[in-house]
Amino acid sequence: MPAAQDTLEPSSLPPSAAAVVARPRVAAELRQVSLEMPDACERLEYVGKMTERAANRVLESVDEAKPLCEKLISRGDELVAVMRRQAESPEMDVARARALMRMCADYVASTTDFARQQNEHLTNILLAQDFQDLSGQVIKKVTDILLRAEAELRHVVEELPAAGVAEESAADDGHQLEGVQVPDRAMQQEDVDDLLASLGF
Repeated sequence: MPAAQDTLEPSSLPPSAAAVVARPRVAAELRQVSLEMPDACERLEYVGKMTERAANRVLESVDEAKPLCEKLISRGDELVAVMRRQAESPEMDVARARALMRMCADYVASTTDFARQQNEHLTNILLAQDFQDLSGQVIKKVTDILLRAEAELRHVVEELPAAGVAEESAADDGHQLEGVQVPDRAMQQEDVDDLLASLGF
């Protein structure tokens, strides 16, 4: 986006646009909006970078957590299979019982470690979202700037055709009275383009 000009001079605009922009309130508001546009672009770029960084942190946490889940599932399936075999076995001596108990104890210990690791990953994912409050404020600020710009530009564009019609009527009256004729200044597309270009769009 081209850099916005520091000042908005009516002399740099097409005649029909200058008539409206020269009004103090319109000129002041458009000038302020044009000055805020570069800052709005920088704010949006900052939000984009924060969003990308948060997305990468979330993906990294998921990539690290997924293998841990798969490992725990595999060990759980193995434990279930062993316990079922022991339950169906006609003989259950002390050695087998102790081996099964050790296997259960190891699995319980692994679930504790798993829960601790998953809690860490979930915390990282949660912290990765801390940008949302700030990005929400930035987006609201940019939205306010754009809404103000839209309102003022709409006001200018809506008044330009009416100004052109009035000038055309004055030109017709001048022709009938054989006085000085006023050229038609009805807004053309190039007038709108020139106006937007002068505002830095």
